[in-house]
Amino acid sequence: MESQTGLYRVTRIIWYIFYLIEVILLFRLVLRLLGANASAGFTQAIYAVSSPMIAPFKYVFAPSAVSGSVLEWSTLLAMLVYWVIAWGVVKLLAMNRSVSEGEAQHTLTQEDKA
Repeated sequence: MESQTGLYRVTRIIWYIFYLIEVILLFRLVLRLLGANASAGFTQAIYAVSSPMIAPFKYVFAPSAVSGSVLEWSTLLAMLVYWVIAWGVVKLLAMNRSVSEGEAQHTLTQEDKA
């Protein structure tokens, strides 16, 4: 039972970190989309914190710009990739949890029917 509690805590931490990253990237996306003043303190802070998060994706797609508004496709891609990573890590951890014989049999039966 102790390992289940530990697994639960670890998955909650992973999702918390993921949501924190997503919120920061969402702020960046909205600020760029609405053409926020880049010299404002809040805007600078969000851009500074989020820049390392989108660095691997920065040049995958060119941003779309219309009269001061910028849609950063790379930010959307980063949000998607971070979600896939968080989901994959949580699923990987869940695969390592202990299960009862009955639960394993039921799951395998359900997978065979699908």
